Amino acid sequence: MKKMTKHFHLLIAMILFTGFASMAQTPVVQVSEKSTKLKTYVIERDIPGAGQFTPEKLKAISQTSCTVLKEMGPKIQWMHSYVTADKIFCVYKAENIELVKEHAKRGGFPANAIYEVSTVISPATAN
Repeated sequence: MKKMTKHFHLLIAMILFTGFASMAQTPVVQVSEKSTKLKTYVIERDIPGAGQFTPEKLKAISQTSCTVLKEMGPKIQWMHSYVTADKIFCVYKAENIELVKEHAKRGGFPANAIYEVSTVISPATAN
């Protein structure tokens, strides 16, 4: 279990270093007249065989997600996802974690773990 946790933390670190590098200098997205700031979340989805999904199946999953997001409005946004052998790690921006959970429920997606990103670092952080 410790080895698995170590590998998971390494994967999250890789996601943060590679996937968010361009975000290091980007301000938080703002929506509505109230200037509500969206938080960034990483969602871990256990989906056996995800790495073997066909492009058509990944397209269908993406379309389902986008349809639900459109219904939910601008307070939640899907940024991108990383597909691994048996998991998909999704990066979302949302006002709160409840919206992330609601999206998973409406879309029929697992959300085995949801992590709020507190800070983004990248190679630019070293300068």
